[in-house]
Amino acid sequence: MRHPTRRWTIAAAGAALFLSAGTASSGTPEAITVFAAASVKNALDEAAAAFKSKTGVDARISYAASLTLAKQIEAGAPADVFVSADAASMDYLAERKLIDPATRVDLLGNSLVLVAPKTAAFDKLALKQGAILGALDGGRIAMGDPLSVPAGKYGRAAFEKLGLWSAMESRAAFADNVRNALLFVARGEAPLGVVYATDARAEPKVKVVASFPSDSHPRIVYPLAATTKAGEPARRFVAFLKSAAGKAAFEKQGFVFLPR
Repeated sequence: MRHPTRRWTIAAAGAALFLSAGTASSGTPEAITVFAAASVKNALDEAAAAFKSKTGVDARISYAASLTLAKQIEAGAPADVFVSADAASMDYLAERKLIDPATRVDLLGNSLVLVAPKTAAFDKLALKQGAILGALDGGRIAMGDPLSVPAGKYGRAAFEKLGLWSAMESRAAFADNVRNALLFVARGEAPLGVVYATDARAEPKVKVVASFPSDSHPRIVYPLAATTKAGEPARRFVAFLKSAAGKAAFEKQGFVFLPR
């Protein structure tokens, strides 16, 4: 079986993001540009389609790791709405006065799981060094890069809490976003992966073999905000995501909907 290298990234997608974002917003009220964490893709695509059906406004969405997107917004990418997988990436923009604080809300919650290919011989795995290394069988554990990907940060924190990071770091294949880590496992290129529960639910070629305790990592929260460049259509989209229609799309994919 082919295994990914330790720091396996798909940089081309990230490099293209900025360029695609630049052409996504035409300056007309019929289209808005949304930058969003890769892990919300299924739910946000559905919510955006419902929003367009209701309002005629096309939400054009670029997906990547949250901090990557935040830095692209800082560099001038024409984003109207930002959905982050962690508070730190949203704080990064808030500190630079690039989001409207009045629109910011903690939108979603999630949990962290360990996945294996659907064809793996085991269905459950103890979160212990011997069990994980045995399941890897010389292969790599796919996860987001802890330096830039929220899921990777949560994964590292969980492994540290469980006393496993020193063993896992040398076996890790770091991806540039959590969906790419998921893809490595789905293709059988990595025997195990650390992803969100919603990612595992969205990919039929993987199965959850362990769940990380909620107290082993910081609380997983997805903030939402309009940028300071956002017009009225973008603000309507933010309101839509916080509404019952948004709630239905997110809960369908397994997210915990937080606004009250």
